[in-house]
Amino acid sequence: MRHARRLLPVIAALSLAGPAAAQRAHATKLTLDLGYVNVSGNTNVTTFNMGEKLARTAGLWTLTQTATALYGETEGSATAEAYDVGVRGDYRLSKRLSAFGLGTWSRNTFAGIARRFAEGVGLALRVIQARRDSLTVEGALLLNQERSVTRFTTSFAASRAALAYKHAFGTAAVFTQSLELLSNLESLDDQRVNSETALAAPISKQIAVKVAYTVRYDNQPESGFQDTDRILTTGVQIAF
Repeated sequence: MRHARRLLPVIAALSLAGPAAAQRAHATKLTLDLGYVNVSGNTNVTTFNMGEKLARTAGLWTLTQTATALYGETEGSATAEAYDVGVRGDYRLSKRLSAFGLGTWSRNTFAGIARRFAEGVGLALRVIQARRDSLTVEGALLLNQERSVTRFTTSFAASRAALAYKHAFGTAAVFTQSLELLSNLESLDDQRVNSETALAAPISKQIAVKVAYTVRYDNQPESGFQDTDRILTTGVQIAF
């Protein structure tokens, strides 16, 4: 009886920990980024940016869907328009290593791209996994299909190297930095680099103010277009 009494607290703790662990293993998170500016009077300017990320974790799997939109017009004429959609599935192989598959679609007519599809598989390694800092590096092989605004189409194999860094300032603001290098394996002179630097500072449990600076570089842009786009966005971030 004495031993049984000693085991009762342990059994109770395990019975409570089981459902809690199962709940942690299945989680869904939705994040929305919204920004809007409208100027009227001597000039008429409207800009809108939206970002959305839906992540679902179930056991060793994490499924993520993302979307971004940027639109701007001046005096009633569109002067900026870019859209990106992505779907990705990650399978955890160990505490730090995971395998993933992804598919993306993008459109940026002001950079000469009518549509761009990419599908691929790769590996992600968590190099740093600390309380306030994390760093993940990735490598992948892709199939890329593009059509320009002049209806020129091309398809090629590509490689993707990327890193994602995150730093938490206590329990409040969060700084993130991502960097992506995409290389055409059939023409090594054809490369693209994407970078995003962002800072989010919460004003409540679910709402934060977010500032992001994005750079998109293409060393072989479409004919008649520049090689670099720089985008500064500000707005609110809502987490569910």
